Amino acid sequence: MTEHVDHLVVGGGVMGSAAAWQLARRGREVVLLERFGPGHDHGASHGSSRIYRTSYPEPVYLDLAQEALTLWRLLEAESDEALLEVTGGVSHARPDLPTARRTEQIARAFAARGVPFEWLDPAEAARRWPGIRFEGRVLHETATAGRLHADRAVSALQRRAAAHGGDVRHETAVRHLELAGDRVRVVTQRGEILARSVVVAVGAWSAGVLAEVLDDARDPSGPSGRAGRAAADQFLPLVVTQEQPAHFAPRDPAVLAGTAPWPSFTHDPGPDAGFPSGVYGLAAPGEGVKVGFHAVGPRVDPDRRDRTPEPEQLAALRRYVRTWLPGLDPDAYEPVSCTYTTTPDHDFVLDRRGPVVVAAGFSGHGFKFAPAVGRVLADLADLARDRPHATPTATPTVRPDLARFALARFAAARSLVAP
Repeated sequence: MTEHVDHLVVGGGVMGSAAAWQLARRGREVVLLERFGPGHDHGASHGSSRIYRTSYPEPVYLDLAQEALTLWRLLEAESDEALLEVTGGVSHARPDLPTARRTEQIARAFAARGVPFEWLDPAEAARRWPGIRFEGRVLHETATAGRLHADRAVSALQRRAAAHGGDVRHETAVRHLELAGDRVRVVTQRGEILARSVVVAVGAWSAGVLAEVLDDARDPSGPSGRAGRAAADQFLPLVVTQEQPAHFAPRDPAVLAGTAPWPSFTHDPGPDAGFPSGVYGLAAPGEGVKVGFHAVGPRVDPDRRDRTPEPEQLAALRRYVRTWLPGLDPDAYEPVSCTYTTTPDHDFVLDRRGPVVVAAGFSGHGFKFAPAVGRVLADLADLARDRPHATPTATPTVRPDLARFALARFAAARSLVAP
């Protein structure tokens, strides 16, 4: 028997769960399908720590980050659970690098928006946080940066979606999506669902789940099967990598607390420093300090990850810790395995084609925005339900600057698309 629903969300990570929460809060009928069990670690939404900050110069990201901060606090109030702890955040880079100039742009954006911040010289920053070495001017985001508890956040979003009437179903794998007139037919291991709108937020599995339905939504008379998948690969170019951060033990556990707790941080030591990228880090209570490079891992199939620690990256991380983080023990660490799903321009995909809403390519920096992204996806899902035949060329929300996240941008840059 075919089940009929208004809104279906495929993917129970942080983005799909946020979309389900936002739809359920509006009183919409919504079903959330998640392939794995609660609290799983197969995707990109697990663990204890994610950076929250508003350190972007681009208005669209600042809009989403500031909206997300309000919504994280709302979710905390609804769920009666602490999710976001403000610790402050610091950004520094070698002064001659483009990253340093970007940090200056961020400071100007902060000043224009009234985001509290201060500039520190490296010596003052080191006195305040002796576990970290600094170079160049240090931008300190004082009141709007910290860490999110990832596992608790996903759980809270799903609980609140259910409390508002949403139907959350774990261990329900989606096998096939196809257009059926103005609806989407979704075949799962437990049966068939016909939905007026479908939000697909499956991270590293996006290309496989969306291949045929995206191409058919663009051109209902177009190819299917292998040809359709090849066309969709160009239409939604994503690279999935396995990243290799690690938790390092502090030499003095007191540095993770006290009057000046360990801040979230980013640092660009420069391409000639012997590291594969810039570095991010944040305290993860009970696990140490999480330190990682950004988007430098090997490509993987998400269903065939071996999660084996990558020795060269681990060696480079330990060398970085030894050089730049004197408050941590480079010999006391626990590797972490996670995935990035990255677009060519590192911007998100938030768009729709007919009744299919796409949330993908969060490129290692999306988690902080989740409740605001959920609002965008709910807007798109409502529009898809009410106008399923419309095929916009840019994301049709109340803010036209979200065209930055439209699928159409890839068609205009085919020469840059990864295979």
